[in-house]
Amino acid sequence: MSHARLTPLAEVSDERSYGGKATQLGAAIRAELPVPDGVAIGSREVAGARLDRAGLAACLARLGGLVAVRSSAVGEDSATASFAGQHATVLGVRDVDGLVAALDEVVDSAHSEAAITYRRKLGLDPDPRMAIVVQKLARADVAGVLFSRNPVTRADERVIEATWGLGEAVVQGLVTPDRYRLLRGGRVLERAPGEKDVSIRWSDRGGSHEVPVAPELVEALCLDDAQLGALDALATRCEQVFGGTQDLEFAFEDRTLFLLQRRAITRG
Repeated sequence: MSHARLTPLAEVSDERSYGGKATQLGAAIRAELPVPDGVAIGSREVAGARLDRAGLAACLARLGGLVAVRSSAVGEDSATASFAGQHATVLGVRDVDGLVAALDEVVDSAHSEAAITYRRKLGLDPDPRMAIVVQKLARADVAGVLFSRNPVTRADERVIEATWGLGEAVVQGLVTPDRYRLLRGGRVLERAPGEKDVSIRWSDRGGSHEVPVAPELVEALCLDDAQLGALDALATRCEQVFGGTQDLEFAFEDRTLFLLQRRAITRG
């Protein structure tokens, strides 16, 4: 049995092999958007090829020794199906054993009852084809999601939800995030502080965990005007590159903005 090939994200363009997430991240890297370095493993290789532990160790070293492992199923992050929250994401992986376990966890999540039910709801093939993205972990001070249009009212305004630490706290519903509304160009329409009493942080020893937020920061706004302006500019650039609406996951590490994920806004 051959070894699974670790394809640099910048080279990924075949959605039928690598899924929507990896393909769109590859396009974003080629467009010089601020995506963390990473690799993808195609769906056929995930299903049948043997993992090369030496290759995985070299990958970890190249990506800085601390990575995030994300699903990229074929059909995921498409114009009609986001699969948000349906498949596993494993953060803070730092060694080969942990990476092998994380790859298995992500693959297995495609066969969960929730994921299969979601596929059936959308009339998709219930037998998933799972590819995987392995990326350098953005050690986020602040992270969240950005919608280029209001996903509820469809108004032509940016809606941003953000919290302290890694964005999984928002995705998993652990906090009430800060909420911002911006016009195109960055003028702020609304700043609504949330209740962010916990954050998800990485560990240099591997994994991620919940950490209490200092009392003075629980209701303090986590994004300032400069960061909001950078997010508006990122949304505009994604609109230029991909067209249509944008549902973005982002992180700020030492005030450097990273694009972690991009899909179209869907109602499913």
